[in-house]
Amino acid sequence: MAAQDTELRTGARNRLTERSNWLAPVWAPRVLSILRIVTALIFMEHGTQKWLNFPPLGRAAPELWSMSGFGGLLELIGGALLVLGLFTRPVAFILSGEMAIAYWWSHAPRALFPVVNGGDAAILYCFIFLYLAFAGGGAWSLDAFFARRPDEAE
Repeated sequence: MAAQDTELRTGARNRLTERSNWLAPVWAPRVLSILRIVTALIFMEHGTQKWLNFPPLGRAAPELWSMSGFGGLLELIGGALLVLGLFTRPVAFILSGEMAIAYWWSHAPRALFPVVNGGDAAILYCFIFLYLAFAGGGAWSLDAFFARRPDEAE
């Protein structure tokens, strides 16, 4: 009796899983692209603020080889490449490292908790970029476009 109950529950669970997973093959790569694009646009804004003074920061652009200057350059160029989905994996890996350094050098010394030291965004960027380094750019990326064979159509 117990074995039969377990089999019924397992069968019902498998049918439920099959029904809920029908979206995954089609939409998971597209939602991955949306995550990449939105994250990169918000991230790129940090670089535009440092180098293009947009949105206005109220101070001069940093020196190129300062921590802020080089970080802003990575944010601007790396963010643009991620928006396009070009060289997604290596760029995301580099930006993940940048955010890890930003957190441990700038935020962590201020306080123990990320919400107090202002480093919560750096942590989120770090791990989203690390995920993108392994997952790739998704269906709507130049990486995916260039990887397609000429006979493939979406």
